[in-house]
Amino acid sequence: MPRFDRSFTPSPAQAAVWPGISGNAINGVGERSHRRPTPIFWHPPARIAHGALQTWYYARWDRQPRLKGFGRKFGGRGERKPAPIARDRANDTPERWAAAVKAFALANEADLVGIAALDPLWVFEGYAVTAPWIVILGVAMDQPRLATAPYDLESPIEVMTQYNRGARAARALANWIRAQGYAAEPHGGPNAGPVNLIPPALAAGFGEFGKHGSIINRTYGSSFRLAAVTTELPLTADAPADFAAADFCTRCQICTKACPVDAIGPNKRWVRGERKWYVDFDKCFSFFAETYGCGICIAVCPYSAPGAAPKIAEKMLRRRAVKAVRADGHG
Repeated sequence: MPRFDRSFTPSPAQAAVWPGISGNAINGVGERSHRRPTPIFWHPPARIAHGALQTWYYARWDRQPRLKGFGRKFGGRGERKPAPIARDRANDTPERWAAAVKAFALANEADLVGIAALDPLWVFEGYAVTAPWIVILGVAMDQPRLATAPYDLESPIEVMTQYNRGARAARALANWIRAQGYAAEPHGGPNAGPVNLIPPALAAGFGEFGKHGSIINRTYGSSFRLAAVTTELPLTADAPADFAAADFCTRCQICTKACPVDAIGPNKRWVRGERKWYVDFDKCFSFFAETYGCGICIAVCPYSAPGAAPKIAEKMLRRRAVKAVRADGHG
């Protein structure tokens, strides 16, 4: 596990472009009431308090020849112009449409597919989404390349490679849905679209929310990226997953100890009406911005090691079952 001294301070150039408000306040830390998320990063700079910081961050990317213009590299992001919506609408049951959507996505670069009914609380403030459904796509990362973070450019290149693949998969799926006669809009990272993708990914069965602020999947651990399609195509929702990852995170301290800026706390916090694991935005991004994206916490997560996630999930579920039996025996 990598270890870093925690004397890091951001460069004067970075410090000069931070806004006068904490990102944690924007995210709603300490708030007990539910509300929509406020855009904080990966949005048009004019719309966010951290716009100057985001502009500075992207300017640093552009000074790296291997990273500049990432949307045109690493396989590209697919057809940008959306296909027209067919005039004649195809008809089928929601169950069959859901199966067809998953089959198409998995055959066109996605590694994971899940469906959720779109909750307005997932939509960022200042945006509107009228589509009733969201299809979440996951694309797995090459773990050895990701694990070169934080000082090797192979890690951000791998991240951008998979974000581009996710964008291609989302655009291809949206165009396929439009060819059936239904509206569909693709959304691919890193720039955020109108929807915070982690909550619908959790609702669609992608996994459980980890202490490091990312989803833990039963197959890929946290070594994957998200994309999505919002659509009016009638679908059926998937169920959330539960394989005792939350139990594991409660006891595990690996990502907490590996974080070079101590951004990952040991306890859950209230965030916009939900008690959850939370990564301190100000601490995390100050380091993230100097290293072209960090990713240490995802790389060191025990679930992310190749082939480890299914085994840990089975172990944790067995442990939970044993505890349940013992508890019944003492009832």
